[in-house]
Amino acid sequence: MKIKLICIGKTGKDFLVAGEKEYLDRLKHYVQIERIEIPDIKNAKKLTFQQVKDAEGKEILAKAGTTDRIFLLDERGKTYSSVSFSQFIQTQFNQGGKSIVFVIGGAYGFSEEVYARASGKLSLSTMTFSHQMIRMIFFEQVYRAMTILNNEPYHHE
Repeated sequence: MKIKLICIGKTGKDFLVAGEKEYLDRLKHYVQIERIEIPDIKNAKKLTFQQVKDAEGKEILAKAGTTDRIFLLDERGKTYSSVSFSQFIQTQFNQGGKSIVFVIGGAYGFSEEVYARASGKLSLSTMTFSHQMIRMIFFEQVYRAMTILNNEPYHHE
C-alpha cells in the first residue's frame, strides 16, 4: 500500500523543507510514500474564499484515485495518540487497496466536494498550525507510526 499526502502550495521555509526531506527519507525504509503538491490557485486574491476552496477541491480530487481512501487533516477531525494513529495506519493497510490519501487543504479549508468524498477527518492537534508546518509534523507522525508498528525504539511511552 502507498501513502499519499496531497497539499496546497509550496513550503516556503528552508527548515520545513529540510524537515520534510528528513522524514520522507526515513519513511522510504517502511512504506511507499508520495508527496503531491498542488500549486496555489492563480489570481486567488480576486476570488472569494469559496471560489478558492472550490478550485483547490477540483485539483485535490483530480490527484486522488477513484478507489483511494481519503482522509482530511482538519482541525475538527478525530485526534489520535501516536500509538492509536499507528493502529489506524495498520487498519488502513489491512483493508487493502492501492493508496491511502491524506490531504492538507489551503488556508480556507476544503470544498464541500472534498468533504463529501473523504472517508474521514483527523486532527494532528487542537492547535492551529500553518498548512506548510503541518506537512513536516504529519511526515514525522507517519514515521513514528511505522517505528511503533515495527517495534523499534523511536517512540517512548
